[in-house]
Amino acid sequence: MAKQKTKRLYRSKKDRILGGVCGGIAEYVDTDPTLIRLLWAVITLASMGFGLLAYLIAWIIIPEK
Repeated sequence: MAKQKTKRLYRSKKDRILGGVCGGIAEYVDTDPTLIRLLWAVITLASMGFGLLAYLIAWIIIPEK
């Protein structure tokens, strides 16, 4: 049996604006980082700032590549 390579979530070093969280998520789901950033901004505005708190927590928890 062939071993499957486990896909891991990391903060991006090359595609980052602030902490690399959105860039890392975009690499993980194989999509455009701008789309992830836009979605994150909409969630932050719609939830009255919860997205900002979630970003800070993700910045701390997700390791850098």
